[in-house]
Amino acid sequence: MTRASSRDAPLIELQGITKTFGKGEAAFQALKGVDMRIDRGDFVAVMGPSGSGKSTTMNILGCLDVPTGGIFRFHGIEVQALDRDQRSLLRRRYLGFVFQGFNLLARTSAVENVELPLLYRGEKKSVRHAAAMNALDQVGLAPWADHTPAELSGGQQQRVAIARALVTQPDVLLADEPTGNLDTERSIEIMQLLTRLNREGITVLMVTHEEEMAAFAHTIVRFRDGLVEQVDRGAHAGPEGRA
Repeated sequence: MTRASSRDAPLIELQGITKTFGKGEAAFQALKGVDMRIDRGDFVAVMGPSGSGKSTTMNILGCLDVPTGGIFRFHGIEVQALDRDQRSLLRRRYLGFVFQGFNLLARTSAVENVELPLLYRGEKKSVRHAAAMNALDQVGLAPWADHTPAELSGGQQQRVAIARALVTQPDVLLADEPTGNLDTERSIEIMQLLTRLNREGITVLMVTHEEEMAAFAHTIVRFRDGLVEQVDRGAHAGPEGRA
């Protein structure tokens, strides 16, 4: 994929995005014309009640699904026009994913878990290991590189998952309820980490149902009934002492 956008253009742009599941009388329109802009370096929290369309939108942004209609631009490229292999390449090269459930391999060390995306790329072992150790260092877990998930706390496991997302040096980090399985203290630690990574240049796009976590974001996008209901930009500086 060749980047075609200028520095002034949005990193991600959705125009009139629709998504319909099923056909005929069973058809359900999950998205009804979503417009959304994400600039480079932004930290966006996506919120909304169950069934509002936020998860469907995130799946489209992560190239895990395709819209029924509308235009989805990433780096100026119209993603909806790409074939499956091209979308897969975009996903592997430019996007990092963090999930609520960590999704770590239980019997595999932290560093080996972080190496996985590079293994799928076919990188040499020495390259994988060096990059994984660097990513673990970014999240403050280099000393725990040889520990398995069972030997780590929930917060540490999520840090490993974030390191795994970072190891490919993505342009965008997509986090789906990254604090959903953590207590308040660990949640704030993860949000402070995401804030620091964002300040270092990574664009962060996060789904959350927690207002306290959303307050760390620069932009809050609220969904309702398959549409963007409200966008708050720059009004949320985060809790006191977040950095």
